[in-house]
Amino acid sequence: MTLEIFIPYWGDPGLLRQTVESVRAQDDPEWRLTVLNDRYPDDSVPAYFESLDDTRITYVLNERNMGITENFRESVRRATSSHITIPGSDDLLQPNYVRLVKSVIRRLPEVDVIQPGVDVVDENGRTVLPLVDRVKQKMLAPQGGPGVALLEGERMATSLIRGDWLYWPSLTFRTETLKRIDFRDGLAVIQDLALLMDIAFDGGSLAYVPETAFSYRRHDSSASQRTLLDGRRFRDEREYFALAAALAAEKGWRRTERVAKRRLVARLHALTVLPHVIRHGDSEGRRAALAHVFAR
Repeated sequence: MTLEIFIPYWGDPGLLRQTVESVRAQDDPEWRLTVLNDRYPDDSVPAYFESLDDTRITYVLNERNMGITENFRESVRRATSSHITIPGSDDLLQPNYVRLVKSVIRRLPEVDVIQPGVDVVDENGRTVLPLVDRVKQKMLAPQGGPGVALLEGERMATSLIRGDWLYWPSLTFRTETLKRIDFRDGLAVIQDLALLMDIAFDGGSLAYVPETAFSYRRHDSSASQRTLLDGRRFRDEREYFALAAALAAEKGWRRTERVAKRRLVARLHALTVLPHVIRHGDSEGRRAALAHVFAR
């Protein structure tokens, strides 16, 4: 099989080139890459793709700026293979990524989401492991050996609502699932978790294989960091956790409902970043962070 990889691009051209080169360095050559340039204003980007002599790579300049969510949706619309990977334009696929993901697909062809092991790197490419990632990898992700862990339905939903331990850009999805289940409107900051939970509520499945195959870039200037300081992440999380509890109650998933109502890990995360938000955030960010920690 051929794994389709889409990069919805907006950002540093140098980091984009690193991402593309990491795809080209795969030890399994059966992949296709499509880069969707959301009209980033830099002439070096088309020039770089013109210089590549690789029929597996397609470069597309969008007719208009679509924004990250619509560019993601455009990736899904263009997909024709059974599974699709949509990394960020600053992340890196390690050489074994395609091979590892395809081995999971051969074993579990109906699985909806595949999460490989992930290294975290900073803006300079150095391997780091901040507290949030230590919690994700050592406490929240399934533990218990090198094999594939399969989570389905209620177990998947409970695991993710307890604490989202996945790395969104590193995931491979079953294409049919993404064509059927879309992002929820109105939850821009937390829409990735909401989509994964909707897959779980639909009876979907998640395969986690701890073998490291992806480098996720985390840096202080990222959009996710900005949403902490202005409070959007906390507001979206509180709204979504209430919705998830209601959806779980409708299905009779009592454990998922309880975990969503308590949102213990989300509260603890807000508490750990509270000093940073108080020092650097605006008044809305400070209020939202305090409410996230202390309000019921």
